[in-house]
Amino acid sequence: MQNSLFDLQNRYARLSEAGDPLERLSAVIDWEMFRPILSRIDSTERKSAAGRKPICRVLMFKMLILQRLNNLSDERLQYQA
Repeated sequence: MQNSLFDLQNRYARLSEAGDPLERLSAVIDWEMFRPILSRIDSTERKSAAGRKPICRVLMFKMLILQRLNNLSDERLQYQA
């Protein structure tokens, strides 16, 4: 079965209509206010541009919050992401 171009968009629309908890969290929490605090963690300079690019610290913080709220193991969080 082949997915259509708008399957993902329609799925997100259905989640929004059902009351997606991630949208509610984003509406209540200003995640960007944590960026200055999170940027102080391990602020060493990269020696070169080789290798994998660093993951956004705010995104990682969001994932840790969701992991704690939903009582997920590291493996389960990785699968959900």
